[in-house]
This record gives sequence, structure tokens and C-alpha cells, in this order.
Amino acid sequence: MATQLGRTQLLIIDPQNDFCDIPGASLPVQGANADLDRLADLIERHGQQFDAIHVTLDSHNPLHIAHPSWWRSAEDAAPAPFTVISEADLAHGRWQAHDPAWQAHSAAYVAALAKRGRYQLVVWPEHCLIGGWGHNVQASLFDALGRWGRSQLKAPNFVAKGSNPGTEHYSAIQAEVPDPLDPATLPNKALLNRLAQADTIVIAGQALSHCVASTVRDLADHLGPSGVGKLLLLTDCSSPVPGFEALGQAFLKDLSQRGMRLAEARTLFQAA
Repeated sequence: MATQLGRTQLLIIDPQNDFCDIPGASLPVQGANADLDRLADLIERHGQQFDAIHVTLDSHNPLHIAHPSWWRSAEDAAPAPFTVISEADLAHGRWQAHDPAWQAHSAAYVAALAKRGRYQLVVWPEHCLIGGWGHNVQASLFDALGRWGRSQLKAPNFVAKGSNPGTEHYSAIQAEVPDPLDPATLPNKALLNRLAQADTIVIAGQALSHCVASTVRDLADHLGPSGVGKLLLLTDCSSPVPGFEALGQAFLKDLSQRGMRLAEARTLFQAA
């Protein structure tokens, strides 16, 4: 008999050009383009199975706490991409905010990340800049989403995240360090309420080690122990940032132990 998923929603995390291993991408994830081609093929073949599709979009400006222009060394140089900035680095003056007015916030932010224990501050290449090519959805997936919308008479739910310059926003649910003065960094209740209506939430996108992991962890926390079983990750539609593979594996182990299911796009709706 066919795979039984009940009311099914698809959550696609940050399927954007800048994360694809294609020419011009600023933060390519090895395997991401093929991941999204497989996901596009799934939507083309079985789009009628999805009651709703949500697409999150990493959405940054050049000035951002995780971009080089925010920081300066003691020698007045910007950090190279993939530099890690720790509390000790700030305490010893190795790095400081480019604008002295940002220093207190920057120090508090790095300390808050350390306390939370998920990620240190990584300075990424500028990526997913609002209005630019890198912000766009990967081509084959974009086309598949358009055909799904026309055939199902529904619109994909696009969810922007990351425009607050003072905090990373890996998770589509909330920022890594929420700003109580900015509702966009607080838990996205509208998205949570829509996802809660599903029997199965199929998850795909980039990158497994960061935005996928952070989104799913937050979503699992909000769903609670009885709801984690709704989560189904497509393992052939998500890849880790190079160098952070261990974070992706730790996420898979942790969430699988909590009840998240794993599957592959190519067999998701095939007869058992």
C-alpha cells in the first residue's frame, strides 16, 4: 500500500542560489543543487500530496553581525570568511565591532550564543542579499513551485528571515538570539500554527548543519514530545556546510532519537 502521511505539509528551508554548488554562489554547499533538483522532481511527481508548501528565505543586508563588514581586527582589517569570533577574542581585543556603538551589543550577542551552546559566531561570506541573484530560489525548484501553485490553485508560503542585522537567524522559527524589540526575531506564531495543523511535516533544504538543524530543533521544541513524530526529513534533499558535517550528523542523531522520521524523496510516496 502507499505511504500514509495524512495531512502533509512541505517545509523547504533556504533553497537559494547562494547555497547551491553552482557558479556565482557565495556560500556553496556541496550537493545542494542536486538536493533541490530531487526535491523539484518530488513536487512535480507528487505535488498533489502536499496540502501546503512553505519556503523559508535567508534574507540579509550586507551589514550584518555575521558578515565581515561588521568587524575589525586590532590592525583595522575585516575578518576573512569563516572566521570564528569567541568571547575570548573580544575580551583580548582580537576583534571588535567596526562601529564602537555596536561593541556592547556585539559582546552580549557572542556571550548569548556561547550560553545557548548551539553555535559560535561564524563570519560568513556575504550571502542571500535581499534583491540579489543569490537570494533567489534555485531554478528547477522555483519552476516546480510555480507549476504546483497553478495546478493546485494554491500559493507557496514564502517566509523571510534574517533581516535584523544584530542576530543570526538560522532557524525559520526564531532568531538565534531574539530581540524583544523586533517581532521578526521572535517565534513565528503564524508559521507554527499552520505547521501544527499537519499530520506530517516533510522537511528539506539547506543547510543540514545550520538552518535546517536550527529550524527543526526549534520546531520540535514547540511541537513538544508528542508532536516530534510529525517531522520527516528527506535525507537526500539536504546537505551540510563543508567543514560542519559533524553538526549535521549530531542533529540527525539527536532528532531521530526524539522521534523525527527519515526518508528519501525518490521513495517517499511509492507503494510499500
